Amino acid sequence: MSRYVAAIDQGTTSTRCILFDRQGTIVSVGQKEHEQIYPKPGWVEHNPDEIWKNTLEVIALARIKASVTATDIAAIGITNQRETTVVWNRRTGKAYHNALVWQDTRTGALVSRYEKEGGIDRFRATTGLPLATYFSGLKLKWLLENVEGLRDDAEKGDALFGNMDTFTIWNLTGGPKGGIHVTDVTNASRTQLMNLRSLQWDEGMLKAFDIPKAMLPEIKSSSEVYGHVSSEVLPGVPIAGALGDQHAALVGQACFEAGMAKNTYGTGCFLVMNTGNELQLSEKGLITTIAYKFGDQPVQYALEGSIAIAGALVQWVRDNLGLIQKSSDIEQLAKTVEDNGGAYFVPAFSGLYAPYWRNDARGVIAGLTRYVNKGHIARAVLEATAYQTLDVVNAMEQDSGIELASLRVDGGMVANQMLMQFQADMLGTQVVAPAVAETTALGAAYAAGLAVGYWSDLEDLRKNWAVAQTWKPNMDEARRDELYKGWQKAITKSFDWEE
Repeated sequence: MSRYVAAIDQGTTSTRCILFDRQGTIVSVGQKEHEQIYPKPGWVEHNPDEIWKNTLEVIALARIKASVTATDIAAIGITNQRETTVVWNRRTGKAYHNALVWQDTRTGALVSRYEKEGGIDRFRATTGLPLATYFSGLKLKWLLENVEGLRDDAEKGDALFGNMDTFTIWNLTGGPKGGIHVTDVTNASRTQLMNLRSLQWDEGMLKAFDIPKAMLPEIKSSSEVYGHVSSEVLPGVPIAGALGDQHAALVGQACFEAGMAKNTYGTGCFLVMNTGNELQLSEKGLITTIAYKFGDQPVQYALEGSIAIAGALVQWVRDNLGLIQKSSDIEQLAKTVEDNGGAYFVPAFSGLYAPYWRNDARGVIAGLTRYVNKGHIARAVLEATAYQTLDVVNAMEQDSGIELASLRVDGGMVANQMLMQFQADMLGTQVVAPAVAETTALGAAYAAGLAVGYWSDLEDLRKNWAVAQTWKPNMDEARRDELYKGWQKAITKSFDWEE
C-alpha cells in the first residue's frame, strides 16, 4: 500500500514538492525559487523552462529527503499560481515567450478597449469575472497579437495554451512525446474564457477575444486521474488532482460547507467563501468562481476577493527600500511604535483588485507628517493587508448575506503575530490558523488522494483539520472605526493616477 501523496505547488516565487501522510502531516519538502523578470514597469514574467527544471529538482529533493520510491506515492496533486499564462509548441515543448504572470498589467489597453465597448462587467454573467489585467484570456490575446508566428501555429493546433497546472501536467506526462493537455475547472474559471454554468469553453468569449479553440486544454474535474508520470522522477505515478492555489487552500482548510471561508496571506491575499452548488453573481466587486469539483460530484461555487499586494509589499520594503534585511524583520520594526502614527500605505502597485477593480490606481503613502518614522511605515505596511481583507469581508457579507463567524487563515504572513492580532481586531471576529500551515499543497494532495481512494471521503479530510492558534479581537469599536475611516480616505487617494 502506498504510504504518501505528493503535491507539486507551482507558486509565484518558488516551486515546491511536499509529501503528505494520511493525517495530512508533512513528511518532506523540496523547494526552489525562480527568477522574477520585470522587462518594463508593470510587466512581470517567469521563464517556463526554468520552472520545469525546478519542478523536476524539487520532486527529486522531496523523494531523497524521505527515502521513498515511486511505489511509495499513491498519487500526485498539482496546485499553481493562477492566471499566469504560458504558450508552448506541441512538437518541441519550447515556450514561445516567457510566461505572463498574474500580476502583469500589459493588457491595460485591451481592458480599456473592451470596457469602452460594454463596461467592466460585460462578461461577468458568463464568466463571473470583471474586465481586468488579472485574468489569462487577455494575456493570451496579447501573446497572439505580439509574438511573431504564434497565431499561425495556434490556428494549426501546434501552439498550446495553459496556466502553470496545464504546463506542468503536460510535461510530467510526456511533453512532446504524448503529453496530456488538460486543466481543471478551477483554473479554467480564471481564464475569463469558461462558461461558469456549462463548465466548458464559451464560444462567445473565444470569439470576443479572438482565441483559437485548438490551443485550449480539455477541462476536467479537480479530482480524477488525468494521466501518469512518464519521467524518471516518479515513473508511473498517477496525476490525479489539480486546483488553482486559492481553491486548493479552501480544500486544505476543509471548507466544505456553504458559508465557510479562508484567507491566504501570500504574495497577494485571497479570501474565498464556499457558496455551495449555488452560483452567486457578486454585486459588491467580488469574483464568482469555482470552489472545486470532485470527480462526478456536483460543482461547488465560491465568492472570492483577490488582493494583488500583501506579502509582496513586505518584500518591496526589504528589496526596494532596504528598511529590513529579511521579511520577518518587519514585525520587530513595527513593534518599535505604538500605532501607525497616522500613516497609511495603499499598495496599488498594479492597480486595485477586489472590491474596487481600479486599473488606474497606483500605490500611495498617505497621512505623512514629520512625526512618522520607519517604524510607523512598517506598521502601515502590515496594516494595509488587514484593511484590504476587511474591505473584502465587508463585500462578502453583503453579497452572501452570511456574517463571518470566524476566518480560517493560512500562508506565510500568518507567522506574523502582530498582523494576525490586528486582523482579528479590525474584523471584530476570531482568526484561526490550522495545525498544518501548508494548506495549499495539502488541498492538492487531498484532491489527488480522493481520486485514487487514499482518503475515502470528505469526512476523512475534516478529521485531519486541527487548530494551531486563535486570535480574538481586543480593540474597542471607536478605535476600530477611526482607523478604518483613515484607510477608506487613503484608498481614494490612489485612484485616477494612470491616465
